[in-house]
Formats: sequence, C-alpha cells, structure tokens
Amino acid sequence: MVEDADLPHLRRCVELATEALEAGDEPFGSVLVAGGGAVLFEDHNRVASGDRTRHPEFELARWAAARLRPQDRAAATVYTSGEHCPMCAAAHGWVGLGRIVYICSSAQLVGWLAEWGVPPAPVSALPIRDVVPGARVEGPVPALVDQVRALHHRFHGAP
Repeated sequence: MVEDADLPHLRRCVELATEALEAGDEPFGSVLVAGGGAVLFEDHNRVASGDRTRHPEFELARWAAARLRPQDRAAATVYTSGEHCPMCAAAHGWVGLGRIVYICSSAQLVGWLAEWGVPPAPVSALPIRDVVPGARVEGPVPALVDQVRALHHRFHGAP
C-alpha cells in the first residue's frame, strides 16, 4: 500500500521525468531509496542518446549491483514514474532489489499511446510480476497519474 512517506519520492520521479522531457527524452524518472529512507541514486530516461537500454530503472539496478550488499538491495525501494518494462523488471529481479512503487502502469501507458496513434514499442509491455513473480509491487498511484500522462502527451505531441 502506498503511504504518505512514499509521495515525496514519487513526486521526485515526476520531476525527473520532466527533466528527461526537457532534455528531449522520453519522460521517465526513478529514485532508489534505502531501507532507512535515504535517497541513494536517481536517474531519468536517456534513450535519446541512441541506446534504447538507458532506462532509469535499469541504471538503478546496475548502480545497486555495484555498490550495495544483497541485504541492502533487498531492503531498498525503487520509485518510478512508470511501471518497469520487461528489461528493467528482469534487471530488478536479477539484482535482488526490494519493493517497487510506480505511478502509472504499463497498461495505462499502452492505452494512452494507442489513443494518440503512437505505434507500439518493439517489446511487449508486461506487468512486472509476469517477469519477476515474487516482486513486491505497488501502483498505480492515482493522485499522480494525470501528471505523468500529461508528460507523455507532451512528448508524443498528441492532439
């Protein structure tokens, strides 16, 4: 269950997604928070570089694998503006990160893109638990969904 203590981190994800959009990239942002509540790492999408694997959730997993002990990774929470794609979900599972809290679901994003006439991605949008069955996942977060939708609307120049 998403709690009040989660909201500042989720709002930061929206800020990071906005930074990505303003840099000409797809609007996704993520924050890695330690079990004790300290922000460890944050990033936003960087796929405009030409490397389509530069998702913030993937970067958080790589950062955690290089710097955190397994028990610290398991105690951490990944906050993100959008539900992990299958690549990022797999990285999350392989690294052993803990809880995931996302603002909008993959199904919501796919629906918006279809509504706006945006061609589908080359990789299927799967729920995180279809990729990592034991993942602790919470979302969507209705209070922030409209903000994320507006960012994607802007990015895609939707009518």
